[in-house]
Amino acid sequence: MRIAVCSGKGGTGKTTVATNLAVVAAQGGRSAAYLDCDVEEPNGALFLKPRIDETRPVHVSIPQVDLAKCNGCGECGRICQYSAIVAMNGQVLTFPELCHGCAGCWLACPTGAITESHRQTGQLELGMSGGVRFVQGILNIGEVMSPPVIAAVKDATPTAELTVFDAPPGTSCPVIESVRDSDFVLLVTEPTPFGLHDLKLAVEMVRTLALPFAVVINRAGAGDDETAGYCDREGIDVLAEIPDDRRVAEAYSRGELACEAMPEYRELYANLLAKLESRVRAHA
Repeated sequence: MRIAVCSGKGGTGKTTVATNLAVVAAQGGRSAAYLDCDVEEPNGALFLKPRIDETRPVHVSIPQVDLAKCNGCGECGRICQYSAIVAMNGQVLTFPELCHGCAGCWLACPTGAITESHRQTGQLELGMSGGVRFVQGILNIGEVMSPPVIAAVKDATPTAELTVFDAPPGTSCPVIESVRDSDFVLLVTEPTPFGLHDLKLAVEMVRTLALPFAVVINRAGAGDDETAGYCDREGIDVLAEIPDDRRVAEAYSRGELACEAMPEYRELYANLLAKLESRVRAHA
C-alpha cells in the first residue's frame, strides 16, 4: 500500500500525519517505510530520529561539449526547450542549472560533439527509525529542480506493507512527481479560508491525475465549517478530524510524535490507517 500524504499549502500538519501513520503501522506489526519527498526542506527526521546507515549522491545528466568536433550548426540550442545550451559565434554555452537531462541535445548533434556528463544535485539518506524504514532526499542549496531528487527517493523505496510518501506542499511539479504511482492520496488541510482555497487546488490536481483520495482535517475546531461543507458537497470522504489540541503542539515543539506522547492519538491514527486500507482495497 503506497500512500502519498499531500497538502495544498505548507503548515497544515502533513508531516505530522505522515510520520504518525508510519509509526502506528509499524507498532501494529506491519512493515512500514517513510519517504520524505519534501527534498527542499525535509523535516520528518526531526520526529522519527532515524539512524542513517547509507548516503547516496543524486546526479542528473548534463551535456559535455567537445568544441573540436562542433561545427556550430546550432541544432542543440534549437531542440532545447529550457535554454540550457546555446550555440553562437562558433561557441557553445551550457547552463547546467537549467538542464533537465532530456538527452535531446546530444541525440540531435550531427557531429557527435555532445556527450552525456553528470553533476550532483542532491543526496539520499537511508536508515531505520525503530520499525520504520526511512528514506529522505536533500536538494543541494542553490538548486532549482527538485523532481530528479524526488525520483531518486522513490527509486530507493524499500519493500514494505505500507509506504508513506511525505510530499512537498502545493500542487506543482515536485508534488506530481511525489504522488505518481501511489495507490491513494491523503490530502491534509485545516479549517481556514487559506486551507480551503489550497485544498480545492489539491483536489483539482488529484482528480486530473485520476488518483483516489480523501481528506484529513487537522486542527479541527480552530476555524470554521466551510472545509467540511465543501467536502460534503463534493462527495469527498473526510477520514479523520484531528482536534486543535495544545498538547499536540507541545509534543510537536519537542520533536515528539502525537501517537507516542498520547495514547488517544495512537488510536486515532490506527483508525485512520484502517480506513485507508479499506479505501485502497476498494480501488484495487
